[in-house]
Amino acid sequence: MNRRQNITAIFPKHLFWEVDMTRLNPQRDKNLIIPRALFASTEDTFIDDIEHLEELYSKNEILQTLRSTKERISNTVCELVAKRYHAKSFARFAL
Repeated sequence: MNRRQNITAIFPKHLFWEVDMTRLNPQRDKNLIIPRALFASTEDTFIDDIEHLEELYSKNEILQTLRSTKERISNTVCELVAKRYHAKSFARFAL
């Protein structure tokens, strides 16, 4: 896992519209970065999106953060993450 510090080169700026991306620290701000990186993810873009996150975070960090976030991550993305990591399926919204 390469813990690159320059997230502006990894993630689209529109996902972090209200913050200065140059000030984000991957470890300090992982509760913002992880869900935002997957916010607009779809089944078609998921592999690319999750691989970018995996450059910065472990599977446990990604799973724990997504399970506890208040961000609006789709149930489809949560399912894809659980399947990728062979974890118990979880949903952000009631089914």
